[in-house]
Amino acid sequence: MSQHPLAAADSDLAPETAAKAATARDALAERDAVLVAFSGGVDSAVVAALASDALGDDAVACTARSETLPAAELDDAKRVADEIGISHEVVTFSELDDPNFVANDGERCYHCRTMRLGRMYETATDLGIETVCDGTNADDPGEGHRPGLRAVEELDVVSPLLEAGLTKDEVRAVADAYGLSVADKPSMACLSSRIPTGLEVTKARLTRVEKAERVLREWGFEGFRVRDHDGLARVEIAPDELERALDPAFADAVHEHLTDVGFDYVTLDMAGYRTGSVSPDGESESESDAEAEGDDAHAASDDPAPDLGRRYPR
Repeated sequence: MSQHPLAAADSDLAPETAAKAATARDALAERDAVLVAFSGGVDSAVVAALASDALGDDAVACTARSETLPAAELDDAKRVADEIGISHEVVTFSELDDPNFVANDGERCYHCRTMRLGRMYETATDLGIETVCDGTNADDPGEGHRPGLRAVEELDVVSPLLEAGLTKDEVRAVADAYGLSVADKPSMACLSSRIPTGLEVTKARLTRVEKAERVLREWGFEGFRVRDHDGLARVEIAPDELERALDPAFADAVHEHLTDVGFDYVTLDMAGYRTGSVSPDGESESESDAEAEGDDAHAASDDPAPDLGRRYPR
């Protein structure tokens, strides 16, 4: 990673964006030390990079491992922390210990974020660090019902990107300037966002969703969700990949694999993948990990027509 990406003469970063990022970095430099709530997504990765740039070894990234975090995302977080060169802590907790979270009402993300950030503060205290930062950016407060942001405010978490006025697009540009591999990574909301509001969040439901989505990822799909409607799997595929999902071979294979992991019925949503569809009147699904959902998974593709003769492992 470049040591001074914000001032690089050959950088493509817009001057205004570079100035905002420098403001965030300089504000972090005024702290004795910081712990960054780190999902490994682009927002928290940029905060971690800025903190590492500003404070060196006095910056620490921390990822909370729980049933709602896919194992692949934890692996990504470890890899990105190593890419940045920042010390990385992993703490374990369970949202399922909180009956308010399990009830899965409209405040689920508030309860989750309160517990998750509480573990961050406990870890920070153990390390002698007073400041906890998160990846909230300047676009997040205007994205509808976001109860998790209330937890951020109540716990006095510092949001460097928000305070510097960095939007999601600008955050991605800064990530690219730092050479981060997650600069274009679509955001990944936590697994509980696949369960409709009002239906209890259980380990069994989270597990079968994670296993089902792992299958789709291994088959090469990029924009997708598997929604759990009490045993009925509603598979959403990004519009530019939907034609491949209409292949009868896919239909047979996805039915076989998803019933194997615990679903009773498997359906394909013809409207395709879109955020918030599990509970259209509820909270944004991106609420769960502070990474606002981008448009990456929705963009039209210029690739050739998909190979409808593709075979899927049985």
